[in-house]
Amino acid sequence: MTPATIATGAYLVAALLFILSLAGLSKHETARNGVWYGLAGMAISISATTALVVDTGLGYGIALPIVAVLIGAVIGLWRAKVVEMTGMPELIALLHSFVGLAAVLVSWNGYLENRGGSRAGNGEAIALLHIHDAEVFVGVFIGAVTFTGSIVAFLKLSARIKSTPLMLPGKNIINVGALIVFVGLTIWFVLDPQVWLLGTVTALALTLGWHLVASIGGGDMPVVVSMLNSYSGWAAAASGFLLNNDLLIITGALVGASGAYLSYIMCQAMNRSFLSVIAGGFGITAKANEDEDHGEHREIQAIEVAELLANASSVVITPGYGMAVAQAQHPVAELVRKLREKGVHVRFGIHPVAGRLPGHMNVLLAEAKIPYDIVLEMDEINGDLAETDVVLVIGANDTVNPSAAEDPGSPIAGMPVLRVWDAKEVIVFKRSMAAGYAGVQNPLFFRDNSQMLFGDAKNKVAEVIAALN
Repeated sequence: MTPATIATGAYLVAALLFILSLAGLSKHETARNGVWYGLAGMAISISATTALVVDTGLGYGIALPIVAVLIGAVIGLWRAKVVEMTGMPELIALLHSFVGLAAVLVSWNGYLENRGGSRAGNGEAIALLHIHDAEVFVGVFIGAVTFTGSIVAFLKLSARIKSTPLMLPGKNIINVGALIVFVGLTIWFVLDPQVWLLGTVTALALTLGWHLVASIGGGDMPVVVSMLNSYSGWAAAASGFLLNNDLLIITGALVGASGAYLSYIMCQAMNRSFLSVIAGGFGITAKANEDEDHGEHREIQAIEVAELLANASSVVITPGYGMAVAQAQHPVAELVRKLREKGVHVRFGIHPVAGRLPGHMNVLLAEAKIPYDIVLEMDEINGDLAETDVVLVIGANDTVNPSAAEDPGSPIAGMPVLRVWDAKEVIVFKRSMAAGYAGVQNPLFFRDNSQMLFGDAKNKVAEVIAALN
């Protein structure tokens, strides 16, 4: 058997492991196995690729791939060790940008190696050259859009730039026009593969990627991260076609398809149009309404919260990004244990886009060893909130905003939310009365059955636990 044959078999095994990894990651109970499947698949992929590089006899042998793997491993381990859970969304967005940049470089290399290809030869050879040219052009476009789009998402999520959407006049016309120009340039390039055309589409795609994500508001960033994940998958698949690498094509298609489907599910959860996300028209300007008179809010102290909880028969906890910032998941887990010991029926209500990353809250709760069976999705818990004695809103804001259901003029109007205001009592753990990430004030804070517990969520939960004891 030749090294190429062995590598093909190894790639097939790796692809199956990646599929098993995705299947495992779809459930809490099997997520750990899913991670191990993915690691095993990647180890096999790298080993097979390294063996192929050595077999080519390019002069540097095994040294270069090993050095590359070691550098990547050191950087990856370092980032995994130092990154906080609150920093995961921007880190993932940044990693997507690397995939996009790699696709651009691979596509440019594919062009320069062939220099557009000779137009001489038989019909079959010319047809293959045309296909190659199209692959190069599409690879550059998808990769460049992913690259700058991911960079903008990283900057927004890390608060290095404002999260408000960029509202250029005729922005949808700009986006559609860019796509039409891309199609025209692709046809031109296939017929006459000139380097200036490739440079033009690179600049066009870089600009389009920036504009697409800059046009989307911060409150919609979870969908953007998922969407960019899909883009990175298609960019990897495009690189696979250029490199004639079956594994890249398969894994790129898996990531691209799963990311697109997740984006669609999240858009449904937010009552948004999937097509408007793709077009970059997703992100209504949220007019600040912090100065609007909503009435007076009421404050409560930890000892009073403890008394409410001790006398309650049912409690629902709805976490948000603020819980991640305060790293309050472990005290919350201890609070849940205390309440269940007292016979209180405790559950969690998780909004599909709570936090700034799909599944953000679920990961935090799993890290704190919260039982999976008491962590419910929004659709599963909403119908029970009217019969709930106390709801604890810990660091959530936009996902529990009644304006989405009651104010047609609100920037988040129509977005499904957790109807926490239906409960008998609502306690909101929050640092201040500031608006949420979407820039919209929350009337929940001023409702007659709502009270505010101000301060760091981790400390305040600890105070509630101490009072319960």
